[in-house]
Amino acid sequence: MQPILLDFPNEFYTDRLHIRYPLPGDGKAVHKSIDASLSELKPYMPFAHNGQSEADVEANIRESHAAFLKREDLRLLLFHKQSGMFIGSSGLHRIDWNVRKFEIGYWIDSNYSGEGYMTEAVQGIVRFAIRELRAKRIEIRCNAENWKSRKVAERCFFQLEAILKNNSQSVDRSQLIDTYVYAITTE
Repeated sequence: MQPILLDFPNEFYTDRLHIRYPLPGDGKAVHKSIDASLSELKPYMPFAHNGQSEADVEANIRESHAAFLKREDLRLLLFHKQSGMFIGSSGLHRIDWNVRKFEIGYWIDSNYSGEGYMTEAVQGIVRFAIRELRAKRIEIRCNAENWKSRKVAERCFFQLEAILKNNSQSVDRSQLIDTYVYAITTE
């Protein structure tokens, strides 16, 4: 199979969100959200420690755009459907096209946290993955201490399959952390 030949939509909608692949020019809005959300992102997201400039984020957006087109990684940006404001990032990562296995990752702009947007986005991405990509397995992996991420997985009916003890280093590399592995399977 050649994943680059797979055709599927590059955008879709939920009740309140427009979810689409990254486009050149999105870096400014993403950079602004990262800056506004650093205190919530730093404990769990390595990129929040990089001191990225707007140009760095734009370069990352363009790399994500190319990876989406090549079907290597399917980053998705979340926009408020009515206002058009960027509110978060998600996507389908660590793809195994032979198995049709994907991992959902996500972060939200702190200004929109606690309003159910990420739960809505994950539910929409799961529907998209099953309907358009014929997903057989979708995972969410998160730091055991990231209770907000864990709650999103649980609200979206992912099943906790494993707690991987001392699975990786914390973002600041000061300690070993446990990883929660949640999954949905379609067969």
